[in-house]
Amino acid sequence: MRKIIRLARREYMATVKTKGFIIGLILAPILMSGGFIVLKLSESRVDTTDKKMAVIDHTGLIAEAIVEASKARSENDIHDRKTGKKTGPAYPIEIVKPNVDNLRQQRLELSDRIRKGDLYAFVEIGKDVVHPTPHPTPHPPGPPSGPPEPPLIAYHSENSALDELRRWVSWPINNQLRKLRLADAGIEESKVKDLFTWVPVEGLGLASLDEATGDVKDARRSKGVEAIGIPIFMIMMIYMMLIMGAQPLMHSVMEEKNQRIAEVLLGSIQPFEFMMGKLLGGVGVALTASSVYIVGGIISVKYMGLVDSIPYGLIPWYFGYLILALFMYGSIFAALGSACSDSKDVQSLALPAMLPLIFCMFLLGPVLKEPMSDFSTWVSLFPLFTPLIMLFRQSTPGGVPLWQPCVGIVNILALAIVSVWAGGRIFRIGILMQGASPKLRNIIRWVIRG
Repeated sequence: MRKIIRLARREYMATVKTKGFIIGLILAPILMSGGFIVLKLSESRVDTTDKKMAVIDHTGLIAEAIVEASKARSENDIHDRKTGKKTGPAYPIEIVKPNVDNLRQQRLELSDRIRKGDLYAFVEIGKDVVHPTPHPTPHPPGPPSGPPEPPLIAYHSENSALDELRRWVSWPINNQLRKLRLADAGIEESKVKDLFTWVPVEGLGLASLDEATGDVKDARRSKGVEAIGIPIFMIMMIYMMLIMGAQPLMHSVMEEKNQRIAEVLLGSIQPFEFMMGKLLGGVGVALTASSVYIVGGIISVKYMGLVDSIPYGLIPWYFGYLILALFMYGSIFAALGSACSDSKDVQSLALPAMLPLIFCMFLLGPVLKEPMSDFSTWVSLFPLFTPLIMLFRQSTPGGVPLWQPCVGIVNILALAIVSVWAGGRIFRIGILMQGASPKLRNIIRWVIRG
């Protein structure tokens, strides 16, 4: 144990004393949060260029309402009331008479105007939009017999899927449609003034019982930082620490093997002690970086006035998952590094070893959407996914039953023990082999035969 600790201390000090570690400690959170930084910068530099839109109204009843809504927006919504500075684009409207004899040619001409920059978009409102007819019976399976039916309201632009103008124009169109339908039903709009009043649905948590007083505590408003911010922060933290503490072991072991440093060390320690020293050094590096980030995160959250959002109860779980995950993944990376003879071998094995971590990132969407579903539960209990997915589920406002993270910890511990055992057997043989490229059948044979 004394030799393992000395080697671990050597690995730890050799890493944390480097300028690269300090720079990485500063840059890693910046790079991880780069998307949020760019989003904030883009919000402060909003494009205020006017976006002209043409309207083809086959009903003759809706286009004027869009024009009025555009004028109201220009007068009330796109200028700062204190400074008078323009804060958003205006939407000038051009009403175009439908060319019923050749609509396709008219659509092409308007599309060409968009390509030339004369227009930003155009919208075509169908003649049956006020009282849409029921959808026809679905076609039987197979290719359609004719061209698809055009939508009742068609919006055309170069990027219609993510267009803010498309979202805006739906409001004046649908408000006018409601008024027209009321008039057709013989109902005066003045008698139903609240018909067009939009009432948002406010998100709240769950009511709870104060154990000290026995009083019922009202549910708190759900905050975005609790629902999304904290889970994303926790998952990115543990992912980043695995990248910093486990993945470098593959390159480190391969370099010491090629430079014959490993042969010198093995003159005084056993291969398993060598690997364990490497693992403990990586764990120390990850714990140091984690402590810096967690303390910095707590200070930042307190500065923003979100003290109630700090998940103090998750911090012990985080460190537990992190340490076990470092042993589990670190032993795999170190063992594979010992089987490599050059950087090309490392590159070929790095991606397969990283696949479980990469695959976890694709699971975050459905898990965040339904953290208590059967799918999320079973995925989080799979040992290779547990450190990230289980912690991600625990970070969500609803949390998870206590038995699930306990079972997850037991599963990780079991797999970590197996990984260290198997990694030690691979390491013992691979560390002294030179010139041979790593092959899967050889690695499996080393695990079985030792």
